[in-house]
Amino acid sequence: MSQTPGASARLLPWSSPEGKPCYVIGDGTGYISRVADNIESVQLGMAVELLDHAADMLDDRQVTSAQLRYVVARMAEALRDVHRIARSRGARLAASACDASNSPQSQA
Repeated sequence: MSQTPGASARLLPWSSPEGKPCYVIGDGTGYISRVADNIESVQLGMAVELLDHAADMLDDRQVTSAQLRYVVARMAEALRDVHRIARSRGARLAASACDASNSPQSQA
């Protein structure tokens, strides 16, 4: 399989029905990349809102253990999403740095 110059594999913010990671190969400007960017943005926003909600719950002496278990379960989901986003973006940064160091300009 031949890759276009500047193209790289990107870990997407969703999994296959079997739970396996999904990737897109491209330069980051295509439709799937834009959908992934939007989903990542929503996931990060939801994580921030969840952190705020958890902080409020910790200050509330009336919160039940069932409510705390629920918010911890949602926080685990959000942390998985944020970790996946960090891995995806870290891999793209590393690929970008590698591409930059291999460019003709950097070898002059």
